Amino acid sequence: MELAYYSDYAVRLVNTEQPERGGDSLTSVEAVRELFGAAQQAARRATESDVTRLRTVRARLRAIFEAADRGDEVLAVDLLNALMMEFPVSPQISGHESRDDGGTSRSWGSSRAWGSPRASEAESGGEAESGGGAESGGSRPNWHMHIADHAANATAGFTATACMGLAFHLTELGVDRLGICEAKPCRNAYLDTSTNRSRRYCSDRCATRANVAAYRARKRRESGLTAESTQAPQSSTARGER
Repeated sequence: MELAYYSDYAVRLVNTEQPERGGDSLTSVEAVRELFGAAQQAARRATESDVTRLRTVRARLRAIFEAADRGDEVLAVDLLNALMMEFPVSPQISGHESRDDGGTSRSWGSSRAWGSPRASEAESGGEAESGGGAESGGSRPNWHMHIADHAANATAGFTATACMGLAFHLTELGVDRLGICEAKPCRNAYLDTSTNRSRRYCSDRCATRANVAAYRARKRRESGLTAESTQAPQSSTARGER
């Protein structure tokens, strides 16, 4: 499902904060615009008010990931449903990419969808797309779902997109695919796309750090047990001599 791509919007927003470290990169309009990626038109609508609005949404999205990470599926779904009711989406069928019989990629129709690379190109003064099949050379469009950009402000549009993508990810793959990194003090959110549902960390860097820490802890325990075992016979001998 095309909309599942937008689940990464939620991850990007949640991970602008490092609660265990006291870090927060969502502090300016520029930081808000960076969240939108290729959605240039949506990013240009961002204002200072969106910094505060998105911070509030961020806390609510983190609560969803934390509930899922604890195994509380019902709470995670309830929290996500509440956000989707507050920030409804405007779905749109798009066919802006198609392939002719020779495998050549062509553009088709007008796409104003949220985050669509084609939409961004057209809105930023790039090559315009026609509304008919002339430009496509008669090829069949690749129809798929996008989320149209009709939001009242940047926060509403971003949140609606993130929540819908997260909802598709959750329903298609399962609530247990939403997680919080186990490498302390990271606590970043992540989406588990592994085949065996085994992901526990947000990145290879955190996984390596956690593995190294576990190895060192194990070595310390082994060293402690070795020290205790060597000291025990000495104590017994001393008591026997007395």
